[in-house]
Amino acid sequence: MKAIETTATVDNKGQLSLDSPLDVSFNQRVRVIVLISDDSDLDADDTPKEVVLQDIRAGLKEALSGQTIPLSQMWEGIDAE
Repeated sequence: MKAIETTATVDNKGQLSLDSPLDVSFNQRVRVIVLISDDSDLDADDTPKEVVLQDIRAGLKEALSGQTIPLSQMWEGIDAE
């Protein structure tokens, strides 16, 4: 058995809408386990995979087009204690 983790939204009819398509063969039955977070389980650092991938693609595009700054300049103005 193969496991795939993804995110989805539950609509007002209780139906799941996946945030991105699954890369699986069509017309096969799957087992679904739904984990519902309560407010205490939410972590502000849990960025959805789709958002992370979008940001990585944007950063790569900037790097390939030469839109970069020297690493030494990245720390200017930051007071680390």
